Amino acid sequence: MPWFTITPLDVLLFRDAKPFTPGERAWAGSVFPPSHHTIAGAIRGLLQKDYLLNLKGVFLAHSHKEDTTLYLPSPLNYVGSKMLHPLIWKEDHPLNHIHWDRTRPCPLTAIKTLKDTEEQKEQKEEKKRRYLPSNVVENWLKTGKIKEEDWQPQIKGEEQPWTIETRPHNSIETGTKNVKDSDGYFVENCIRMFPDWSLAVHIEINNHSQKDLNSLVKIPEKGVIIKLGGEGHHALLKSCPELDKQWDNLVIISHNNYQQKRRCLGYLATPAIFERNQNKTAKCRPYPWEWKLAYTANKNQREGKLVSVATEKPLIISNRFQSNNNSIPAPQVFASPAGTVFYLNEPEMLFQDTENAPDKVKKWRNLGYGELLWIPYEED
Repeated sequence: MPWFTITPLDVLLFRDAKPFTPGERAWAGSVFPPSHHTIAGAIRGLLQKDYLLNLKGVFLAHSHKEDTTLYLPSPLNYVGSKMLHPLIWKEDHPLNHIHWDRTRPCPLTAIKTLKDTEEQKEQKEEKKRRYLPSNVVENWLKTGKIKEEDWQPQIKGEEQPWTIETRPHNSIETGTKNVKDSDGYFVENCIRMFPDWSLAVHIEINNHSQKDLNSLVKIPEKGVIIKLGGEGHHALLKSCPELDKQWDNLVIISHNNYQQKRRCLGYLATPAIFERNQNKTAKCRPYPWEWKLAYTANKNQREGKLVSVATEKPLIISNRFQSNNNSIPAPQVFASPAGTVFYLNEPEMLFQDTENAPDKVKKWRNLGYGELLWIPYEED
C-alpha cells in the first residue's frame, strides 16, 4: 500500500560524492536518479523527526490519464536486443577454447548469426529503452527473455525521461559587480524531468507503533510538497496504490524463480553496496563477497555458484554524519549500479538479507539498496 510518486515541481539538483573545489572552471558532479539517502532525507524533513525508514526503490513512474506504470532500469547484460552469455556455458562457441583468468568471473559473449551481422550493417543504431515498464519486466521474469520489440520506445521518456541543464554559480566581490577571481565560480548540472514522469518509492516507518507514513502525516489526495535535493527544490509527494500490485507481481515471480534452484540470473533493480574491511581498509567490488566463483583457479579452492557479472562503472555514494556538532564527510562508497546482472549456476541469498547481517549492512538494505530479482536463464 505505501507506494508514492515524487513529481518535481522545478528543476532538481543532486550532487554526486566526488569532491570538487569551487573556482575557475570547476564542475560539481551530478547524479540521477537520486541516491536513497536523498529520498530518506526529504521524508524525514517532512516528518520533522529522525525516523528510521524502510524504502523500496528509487524507481521511475509514468502517469497517463488515470493509470500509473512502474519503470525499472534496463538490464546491463544486453547489447542492443541481444543477451550476453557466459563463455563457459557455450561449449560450441568459437571462442570457447580461449584461456581466461579463473580468479575473475567468466567472460561474457554475444551469440551472433550471419543474419544478425548482415542486419547490423544495414540498420543504423536505433534508440532503445533505458527503462522498462513493469509488464515487460514481468514477462522477462517469467520467460527469461526480453523480446526485440520490447526494447523499442513506445512513449517519450523511455530512453531517458529527463534533460540536463547546466547552471553557473557566481560569487560577486563585495561592493563591485565583478565575479570573484578565486572560489567564486563553479558550474553544475540540474535535472528537469519530462511531463507525466516522476520518481516512485515504497516508504515504511521502521517503528513498532507506526508503520504507515499516512498515519504520521495526513497526506491529502492531491499530495503534499516536500523539499528534495540540493537547495531544497520542491516536489509533490503523492500516494499511488497502483504501484503496489505491479511490484508485488514482480516479487512473487522472482521468489518462485528462486525456489527452482537452477541456472538463473540475479538482476539488481537498485544499486547495491558490497563492502568488506580488509587490513583495516574498506573495499568494494561489483558482486557479493560471500558469493564464490563457480570455476576456480586451482582444485584446492571451494567452488561457488557465481559464474559471471554484467555491470558498468560504479556509483559513488557518500552521506554525512554529525560528530561533536560538526558535519564531517563520510568515506566514499562504491556501489554496483542498478541493472547489474549476475549469472549463477543456482540462486544464492545475499548476506544482507540474513538475520546475522550486522546493523551497518541492514541500514543499507533498509534504505532500498540491493533489491535483487531472480530470472530463469534461457539460451538463445
